[in-house]
Formats: sequence, C-alpha cells, structure tokens
Amino acid sequence: MRNHRKHGYGMGLSGAAALLAALLLAGPAVGAFAADIDDAQGIVEKARLTFGDFLRDDDYISMRDQIQQARGVLIYPQVLKGGVIIGGSGGTGVLLVREHKEGDFSYPAFYSMVSVSLGLQIGGESAEVILLVMTKQGIDSLLTSKFKLGGDVSVALGPVGAGAKGDITADIIYFAKSKGLYAGLNLDGSYLSVLENLNKAYYGKEATPVDIIVRRSVNNKGADRLREELKKAAK
Repeated sequence: MRNHRKHGYGMGLSGAAALLAALLLAGPAVGAFAADIDDAQGIVEKARLTFGDFLRDDDYISMRDQIQQARGVLIYPQVLKGGVIIGGSGGTGVLLVREHKEGDFSYPAFYSMVSVSLGLQIGGESAEVILLVMTKQGIDSLLTSKFKLGGDVSVALGPVGAGAKGDITADIIYFAKSKGLYAGLNLDGSYLSVLENLNKAYYGKEATPVDIIVRRSVNNKGADRLREELKKAAK
C-alpha cells in the first residue's frame, strides 16, 4: 500500500500529459457530456453573477473601461488554474457578441477551455475569468470549432488595481480572480472549443456559433438578463 504510484493509483506528470494529449486530439468533442437546458441555463446564470462581481470590484475598473470598446465578452464562471477543463459548469464559458450599431448583445454560445500551461495539475485551484474580445479577428477565430489563444490570436492579461489604466493592444484581453482576489492566470496556449451539445440543449436544435452570433437565428429568453447587463456596462 505504500507504493500506490507504482501500481497506477496516482497520476504523475507523464499521466497528466497523456490525458492532455488525448483531450487535444479529441478536438470539438472535448467537453462533450450529457447536457440539458437546465445545465445550460445554470451556466448562463453563473456567468451573469460572475460578470456582476467583476463590475462591482474596483480592482477591475480597467475591465469596465475596456468593455466599452469590446466586440464580445466570454465569461467563465469557474476555470481550473493550470489544469484541464472538461465541460460542465466547472470549465464552460459563454460568449456574447455586440452588434455595434444598436449595442445589443447576441444570445450566448457555449465554449470549453483546455489549458496547456506548464505545471499541469488536475483539480487545481479555481478562478473566475472574463475575456474581452477586442478585434474582428478575435471574433472570427471564435466562430471556428477550436482555436488556440496566443497562437491564432494575441492574448494579454488586463491591468488590475484601483485606478489601473493601460493601453493594451491584443485581440483578447482577459481578467481573472480567485476567491474574490486577483489571480495571475496565464491563458496563453489554452484551447477554446465550441460545446455543440450545450448549444443544442439551450436552443432546442442544432446551433453553431454562426447561427447564434452572426445570423442570430436562435434565442432563449433565459439569457436576457445577462444580455441587458452587458449592454448597460458597454455603453
């Protein structure tokens, strides 16, 4: 019983790396799990609460400034720092994109995240993360089934602190905190993938990010509170 790892009871770095490789090869299937509309609505509501927490926190005043210029907002209510994110509320985010003429935000499209940070650990400390998509290139990348932060698009950690300002040039700017405090999470190299199962569950039929964000051919009133809060913050 003293040599659990020799008999496969633990997961060392090599085991974690093998799991990560399998997940990445899975592509869009990463995060695939049995989902229904309650799962999806729960994630939307957690995203709304997370967004409100950031807005009320004076350490994230820079985020409040940047969102006025953002084309879209991707909210992850919970992300495992330096770990693997696989579906469920613990690793799923919602993307809403702004229509610049009217300022209205789209209904949400669901995405998973897989982090490939060094020092990989399964079940690490969690953090809340908000990504502001600042450019058309950033939005276009999110319309694909899977893409890499820092590879396909540039990504930068936003400035944090009361009165923090800063001119940041990046396709995506992100902010993170853990247990209400600043979290210096490194998302460079992370993969984002569309969660087709949650999109289908939420809208009652197959719905791609293009259907949701560009064509706006589907809707769900359960996301209206989140859309209104985003619109108000982005004015």
